[in-house]
Amino acid sequence: MSPVLADVLLVAALIGALALVHRPLGDYMAAVYSSKKHLRVEQWIYRSVGANPDTEMRWPAYLRGVLAFSAVSVLFLYLLQRVQDKLPLSLGFKPITPDQAFNTAVSFVSNTNWQSYSGEAAMSHVTQTAGLAVQNFVSAAVGIAVAVALVRGFARSRTGDLGNFWADLVRGTVRILIPISVVAAVILIAAGAIQNFGDIHTITTLTGDKQAISPGAVASQEAIKDLGTNGGGFFNANSSHPFENPNGFTNLLEIFLLLVIPFSLPRTFGKMVGNVKQGYAIVAAMGIIWFLGVVAVTWIEYAHPGTASQIAGGSMEGKEQRFGEGPSSLFAVSTTMTSTGSVNSFHDSFQGLSGGVLLLGMMLGELAPGGVGSGLYGMLIMAIIAVFLAGLMVGRTPEYLGKKIGTREIKLAACYILITPALVLIGTAVAMALPDGKDAMTNVGAHGFSEVLYAYTSASNNNGSAFAGFGANTEFFNTTLGLCMVLGRFLPMVFVLALAGSLAEQKPIPATAGTLRTEKPLFTGLLVGAIMIITGLTFFPALALGPLAEGLAA
Repeated sequence: MSPVLADVLLVAALIGALALVHRPLGDYMAAVYSSKKHLRVEQWIYRSVGANPDTEMRWPAYLRGVLAFSAVSVLFLYLLQRVQDKLPLSLGFKPITPDQAFNTAVSFVSNTNWQSYSGEAAMSHVTQTAGLAVQNFVSAAVGIAVAVALVRGFARSRTGDLGNFWADLVRGTVRILIPISVVAAVILIAAGAIQNFGDIHTITTLTGDKQAISPGAVASQEAIKDLGTNGGGFFNANSSHPFENPNGFTNLLEIFLLLVIPFSLPRTFGKMVGNVKQGYAIVAAMGIIWFLGVVAVTWIEYAHPGTASQIAGGSMEGKEQRFGEGPSSLFAVSTTMTSTGSVNSFHDSFQGLSGGVLLLGMMLGELAPGGVGSGLYGMLIMAIIAVFLAGLMVGRTPEYLGKKIGTREIKLAACYILITPALVLIGTAVAMALPDGKDAMTNVGAHGFSEVLYAYTSASNNNGSAFAGFGANTEFFNTTLGLCMVLGRFLPMVFVLALAGSLAEQKPIPATAGTLRTEKPLFTGLLVGAIMIITGLTFFPALALGPLAEGLAA
């Protein structure tokens, strides 16, 4: 079987698996967030934190819950890293430095999982499991909760109530993320991933050198890092390490895990608003963009000219030798078009144009299908923008799902889509203007600029992957990238929840013959076009200085 045919069958198998679970998982998540009953374990959690899960919250109260919980999580994770040497199972590791502890804390709480350290050489067992792995669960649950709050804004009328944040947080963790992660972790262990709390082993290699082999609770963290679109690996090599990703089967499983919830949430949206066709339109737009990205990157990596590439049958530099160009490209596109950041190949070694596609996937706002929760609410924001543009073209007041898109709604949506571009472009400009940015680049010219641009794009969009030749472990980058992660995660949530509250207060508008049918393929095309045009106009000059210049010069 030729490698190209194998890659086609791999993508087909992945799409088939995602389609198979789309309906049952989407319906299950809709039932979880619509249920009035509380499990006993959930009741214990509510009593321990002093929350009443039956109290409805308006958007300011819901937002306060999100911010308060996240702030406490940052403080806890920061302190855990600073005292890890005094805790059991420390493995002899020293405390993490203040700037790196801050960066890591906000990284995992914001669902970014940017890592300026080597996990197996810096983090103790307690820090990995009680700190980082826990945040993998709850940061993902926070993202789903905010998305569900926005969906309730569309579904409800004449009320400002959006549900209860604490109930949404606990249900997402207990009923969705933990059960699926347990099953996935068992499968990973059966397939060869490790899971233990042993000591570091020192072995003698064939050349007589000493090498340290780090153990750890890898399979459990691997499962939730992908399922929750987190991405922070136990090992510095992330999913190219055989302890995290032993073989081709686990590679496909991990890609499936990082896509399954984001691609199923549109079904949840359709069920909760009472029109599943609306969910199909959203997931179709996500799927089109994702598939085009996969085709583009795979083709470039196979077809890039050059003697070495032609002899190897494709560009193999930086690729995992067990997988090759196709699975590496599929993983790379899937991880950058979600907010995962997990990698099974070296993004810094991708060709200029394919690296540009990976950058573009994040610059889109990671909507195709996006992070857990954040992909859905980002896509719904873009749907509002698309409806507004359609209204301008036909001279009609825009409406979406029976809700009028007025001045307040469009201002909130506009503020949402301006946040991350501002963080990316300002952060990159400041870094390039200072010696810190230039000193961190391991390459000169266009590719060096792309390393800096990728770092701020990844941090501001809460992705976490990197052009890993970039030296980011400095006070300057730990601080500025940490600020980008915080602002890129929580400022958009402010506008999402404010928009949800505004929509929930409205009276539904009956559909008429002039109402734009947002469940039709025409609207899906309009939505995809709006996303690409807005992103292109915003980021084209920066892309032209980096990956486009590098690709065209190759």
